[in-house]
Amino acid sequence: MSPIPSAIAKPSIDAIIFDLGRVIVRLEPARASSIIRKPGISAESPQIPAGQIWTAIQKDPLWTPWQEGRVTPRQWHEHLGESFGIRTPFQTFVDAWNAVIVPEPDLLLPDALLEQLAKTHRLVALSNTDPIHVEHLESSFRFLRHFSAHIYSCAVGVCKPDPRIFQAAIDAAQASADRILYIDDVLEYVLAARQLGLQSIQFLDRPELEAELRSRRVLPPFDRHKART
Repeated sequence: MSPIPSAIAKPSIDAIIFDLGRVIVRLEPARASSIIRKPGISAESPQIPAGQIWTAIQKDPLWTPWQEGRVTPRQWHEHLGESFGIRTPFQTFVDAWNAVIVPEPDLLLPDALLEQLAKTHRLVALSNTDPIHVEHLESSFRFLRHFSAHIYSCAVGVCKPDPRIFQAAIDAAQASADRILYIDDVLEYVLAARQLGLQSIQFLDRPELEAELRSRRVLPPFDRHKART
């Protein structure tokens, strides 16, 4: 019996789990810092320059509890006010916090690509993120309609690289781990996913990802003739 032609062979990947920040959506912390630090709205912290405040916030002891949903938005706002001298009203703070996420259509991966992938594969979003960003993402970003499930650390109660959040995503993907492709920009998380049996690749840029997807037969081969026309 002759082998089945590769063009119609059953794909080895049934589902794709995507990280969101710096894989699909662009993150620009300076956008948030500039709003938080506007004269007349917030107090200046003498210890931390405006350009470094986002990095300092991510190193705060409450950062992980905040990402895991154990700190409420109001508590986080109050905590940052006490720790970093951020004295904005709550809604102004929420707007500034969400400003770090660059709005559509300026995505790292275009909506059209995600739509194409969703036609042949179950897509799952997996992100370490907080309640403010979740509400903003869910209400403002249309690309999420292509995803069958959205797994957020603040809802699950654990952050990557904890195996429990990966298992939640695997369950949502409705496929065995070895038939799931995981895509993340953070190498630590890529390696953690591999330990659980997922096929995992580190996101560097769109062209390299698309080439990788073609090599795995997730996307069709590149048509050079069509590209020239």
